[in-house]
Amino acid sequence: MGRGRIEIKRIENSSNRQVTFSKRRNGMLKKAKEISVLCDARVSVVIFGNSGKMHEFSSSPVVEILDQYHKLTGKRLWDAKHEDLENEINRVKKENDNMQVELRHLKGEDISSLSYRELMYLEDSLQNGQRIISEKQMEVWRSITKRIQGAGEENEHLRYRMRQLEIAEMNRNMGEIGGGGGSGGGGEVFNHHQERDHQGGGGGGDHHQMLPFTFCVQPMQPNLHDHHPSTILHN
Repeated sequence: MGRGRIEIKRIENSSNRQVTFSKRRNGMLKKAKEISVLCDARVSVVIFGNSGKMHEFSSSPVVEILDQYHKLTGKRLWDAKHEDLENEINRVKKENDNMQVELRHLKGEDISSLSYRELMYLEDSLQNGQRIISEKQMEVWRSITKRIQGAGEENEHLRYRMRQLEIAEMNRNMGEIGGGGGSGGGGEVFNHHQERDHQGGGGGGDHHQMLPFTFCVQPMQPNLHDHHPSTILHN
């Protein structure tokens, strides 16, 4: 008794449909591979399931088969936009290949086949590149030197400000020790090093390296205060 004919229509049950798809897909791909081997045929099969997943078999590169199909049928598989894009890709690839060759020449590779004119052009390119690199190197060097100089000037200014603050703090402390903060305790303490720094504009001389040490001596007798001012000794 022969097998019954299966009615060709959509399988409603999703599980049965998936099982049938898997079996027939595998059978179709197997048949495509067999005919390509047995008959030396060029075969390309592309299957998309209802989930969107793709399954394919191709005995030759798909692009070659599509090109052959295009030539034999005259049908346009790609629109003008895609053709322009393909041409642009080919142009960029060719340009990239040329740049790779030129880069090898600049490295001194594969230059045995170059003509005299090409070698002269290569030499000029190398000299121009060396000149540009030297100019950039000098530019970077000048920038670094300028930053170092600016940092040195800023450092000297900060050192000068620190010395001024130390002198002011020392004079204030000595005044508090001598007079207890009173109006007649010791008067204003003057330091000749500070005055000389001020007159010199804060420049970097040897006297800036020395911190003044100020003694403020108060009179022993209170009744001598008006006639004998505080004695200031500088070391």
